[in-house]
Amino acid sequence: MKKALALLPFLVALFPLAAVADDTLKFRGGIGVLPVASGVGLAATADVVNRNIVRGVQPAGQIWVISALTADVKSDGRIRVDGRGLLLGGGNAIGFNANASVFATLICEAAAPFTERSTNGAGVALEPNGDFRIDDVLFPAPPAVCASPVLLIRNSQPNPAWFAAGIPKLD
Repeated sequence: MKKALALLPFLVALFPLAAVADDTLKFRGGIGVLPVASGVGLAATADVVNRNIVRGVQPAGQIWVISALTADVKSDGRIRVDGRGLLLGGGNAIGFNANASVFATLICEAAAPFTERSTNGAGVALEPNGDFRIDDVLFPAPPAVCASPVLLIRNSQPNPAWFAAGIPKLD
């Protein structure tokens, strides 16, 4: 009995750590951007196009593809993103990285107004094969509950557009 009582504070101390370990928002897989969501017009031509705007963030001007993405976001805002093969999927520079640098933005709100929680806007340079790693902190920090998570990978320019999105692992 004395041994069990002696272990009780240790077990109680471990419980919050286990709860914190489960407090990670995960993304597994990625979706490259298609800049145009739909077109309106006659026959095979579109007179008007609707841009693929995600929660107020404009899309890149060209198709981008991504072969793999994993991201973990901690409740304190720490984020680690590993991306593979983020490359142009169209145009004359198809298959290249356009010498781009990227950063991550998490948006938790399903409806406006949206709060963009981002890593350093200077971003990280894409490798020639489109691979990248972001290890940073989101600012501002995410809320305790991110009810409708969208993770966007964006380019580092004066008007950063989204290139790819993470697929949330909801379990």
